[in-house]
Formats: sequence, structure tokens, C-alpha cells
Amino acid sequence: SSAMARRLVPALNRVLVEKIVPPSKTSAGILLPEKSSKLNSGKVVAVGPGLRDKEGNHIPPAVKEGDAVLLPEYGGTQVKIEEKEYHLYRGEDILGILLD
Repeated sequence: SSAMARRLVPALNRVLVEKIVPPSKTSAGILLPEKSSKLNSGKVVAVGPGLRDKEGNHIPPAVKEGDAVLLPEYGGTQVKIEEKEYHLYRGEDILGILLD
């Protein structure tokens, strides 16, 4: 959003992700078991330009802005921008893209 005064543009194949925190309660107020909230997913906020191979060919990032992605349980670098928390992952750390 343009309200973000500072934007972080990830380097190389890095991906900036905003974690999606699933609610621990349903709308009816039923407490969900701990396991169901452990699905580690996030929304891609920004992607780096990608990598170059030994021959200098461009390898584009595997994900794009707005993608919902499955994240590893551990890893990633926590980044705070304008009081909001994001995580920076390498492209190869991202486990998959979640499709609707």
C-alpha cells in the first residue's frame, strides 16, 4: 500500500511475506485445536528480481506479489516495516503456492 513510507525490495531471489495468522476461534466462538492454526501460510508482499545462473541467464522468481504461499515451519528473517511484521525468505525456502 502507498501508506508504507518505506518499501523493502528483496534482493536476488528473496521473497517478502506477510504471514497469514488464522483465527484461533471460529466466528461462532468455538476454539479451534492448536494444530489447525499451525498451517504456515503467508501472502507475498514483494519479490526480488531473481537470480542469474553461471551462464548469466536470468532465473525469474518462482512466486509473484499477491501469491498465497506455504512457508516452512522454521526459518525466514523477521522484518519490521512501519510497525508491521513481515518475514523474508529465500525463494527456494517457499514450499508451494496455495491456489483457491
